[in-house]
Amino acid sequence: MEFSQSRIVWDGKWRVRVDTFRLADGRLYERGAIEHPGAVVLVPVMMAEDGVRAVLMLRQYRPALGASILELPAGTRESDEPWLTCAQRELREETGFRAAEMSPLGEVWAAPGLSNERMAIYLATSLTADPLPMDVDEQIAVESWPLDELVAMAVDGRLEDAKSVVGILRAARHLAAAE
Repeated sequence: MEFSQSRIVWDGKWRVRVDTFRLADGRLYERGAIEHPGAVVLVPVMMAEDGVRAVLMLRQYRPALGASILELPAGTRESDEPWLTCAQRELREETGFRAAEMSPLGEVWAAPGLSNERMAIYLATSLTADPLPMDVDEQIAVESWPLDELVAMAVDGRLEDAKSVVGILRAARHLAAAE
């Protein structure tokens, strides 16, 4: 397969590109791709009153699914925005908290079959209230969930959002190793 050309068919906070390739037999083949500036995923952990680690999760309406889902706070980076700056901003916008400590938990490709979006995952701890206004298109409810219950949900399939599954499992392992 040989690359022939690209064209941008939509341009916004991210772009939709259509690439054309020439196959070995001479036929042309098109494939769509999303060019994305990257995003952060946050695992905000605090100690509940009963001494159990709790994670601030979001119940958020997702138009592509036509449903509200349970997921970790996350958000798209601005062009050339430092990852940590984006992480603090998104945490404040979506949960109303700032983290005194942000521990990187690695990066993942969101959907490499259709996008170059890279997601940086952070464990956010030592939380204090410091809200920013939410984006106008967001319908978000913040919920506190025990970390152990979220780990069980990630393993048995009740937690279906991929970035949240990875973030929860990585955070749990990181916290267990620190004990």
